[in-house]
Amino acid sequence: MLVANPIYDIVFKYLMEDERIARTILSALLKKEVVAVEMRPHEYANISRDTLSVFRIDFGATVKEEDGTLHLVLIELQKTWVETEALRFRQYLGVQYSSPKNIDPKSKDGAALPMVAVYILGHKVGDIEEPVLYVNHKAYDYDDRIVTKGLPNPFVDSLTHNSIIVQIPRLRGKVNNRLDKVLSIFDQSRVTSETQQMLSIDESAYSNDDDMMHIVHRLVAAAANTEMRFGMNVEDEYYSVIEKRDTDIMLKNKIIAKNNAIIKEQENQLKERDTQLKEQENQLKERDTQLKERDTQLKEQEDQLKERDTQLKERDTQLKERDTQLKERDTQLQTSIKMLLRAGLSPETIANQLGVNLQMVKDFLSSDGD
Repeated sequence: MLVANPIYDIVFKYLMEDERIARTILSALLKKEVVAVEMRPHEYANISRDTLSVFRIDFGATVKEEDGTLHLVLIELQKTWVETEALRFRQYLGVQYSSPKNIDPKSKDGAALPMVAVYILGHKVGDIEEPVLYVNHKAYDYDDRIVTKGLPNPFVDSLTHNSIIVQIPRLRGKVNNRLDKVLSIFDQSRVTSETQQMLSIDESAYSNDDDMMHIVHRLVAAAANTEMRFGMNVEDEYYSVIEKRDTDIMLKNKIIAKNNAIIKEQENQLKERDTQLKEQENQLKERDTQLKERDTQLKEQEDQLKERDTQLKERDTQLKERDTQLKERDTQLQTSIKMLLRAGLSPETIANQLGVNLQMVKDFLSSDGD
């Protein structure tokens, strides 16, 4: 049997407008009997298609507890079949928290109605494999012990809420409980090969369940409704535009990432080149320093050599002066020796008078005789 795909906003809205279907789906999600449900008016979002679709419906659900007591619960249901950021959901919840209409009319202290946020997602949430995730708050004392006395409490419940997250892509024909059975109508593995607007379901799987057959018959009616088909075509066109835009953005992001990688590589190459240039510059500076030190050493050696040459010249001058003095002395001695010899003095007497070696006098006599 072919039925309309309830992941489309217009089909989902058509389903949830049926009070019996809304009770069936919400009862399965809450795992409690919903005896009455009221859709709050003017709560549809993004019908104008000017932003990414996050379809929202508010319900006031009367829930029956196991002890038979009844109480009103606010159900904030948000559905999207494209991946979007959590901020969109948080912004909507913020509006509901601040809305005076969500105050419990029976509360004397102005406590808010207990709220459950339901997210029906057309995409997977990370690596969480469970199709349905229940996020329930608990109260703890300082030592991490669970506090139960005095709870539930209107004040505490006014400031916190429980959440139910449904991952439609994780619904793959598994029917293990009542909720799985109800959510099986959203199983996208049943999309027909001709169009994703239709699901192919086995009606016999629901033949013994009047509530599920009621849902199936309404989806059959939606499939045959011209207005529904037109609305689904509009959504397909809208999401094809978004898909094209996202693809273009993805391609542009890849180009930008590639260009950034090239720029980064060039920057790294420039940094490496700068490092090499700095190393070369440091090596040149070190070489210049070594050359300067060598020049200083050579100059010092040159100065030392000049000083040594000067000292040698002075010594030569002194030696020459000494030779001259010795020659003059020898001449004077020779003259004195001659004079004393002429005076008839003996060599011994001459040596004593002149204070020279006798042999020197004898050597002079022998040389003079020659």
